[in-house]
Amino acid sequence: MSITIREATAADLEDVLALYEGIEDSPQQVLSLDEARAMLAEFARYPSYRLWVACDADQGDAVVGSYALLVMHNLAHRGAPSAIAEDVVVAPGRQGQGIGRHMMAHAVQQARAAGCYKLALSSNAKRTAAHAFYESLGFAQHGLSFVIET
Repeated sequence: MSITIREATAADLEDVLALYEGIEDSPQQVLSLDEARAMLAEFARYPSYRLWVACDADQGDAVVGSYALLVMHNLAHRGAPSAIAEDVVVAPGRQGQGIGRHMMAHAVQQARAAGCYKLALSSNAKRTAAHAFYESLGFAQHGLSFVIET
């Protein structure tokens, strides 16, 4: 298996949306292709927000995983930026093959290259297998997350 990670393009969005169908609670929560194109254009307006795809060269560069990475600049921590990985997903039939590990290593490398003091991510409380996976990579539970539905 030959996995490469590259920045996503609009041509990848159908494949990425198909991956998201597996992690959303309902199909209605997945963007339409047109909505996703508009959102990807919004990503480009941020100085450090990128969508990445993992592609399998042995399968014609099929998209088999994806994640988004935001690098935020801070006034605290002596101005050191921090990074947040979001929407981490691997194709259901490809989980357990090292793709997620490869993507998270890429995210860590991107965060380090940007001078980030931390890389954070959140995971749905019910996804205990994902929690074990992140812990196996060296991620540690840190603090508490609080959300408010808006």
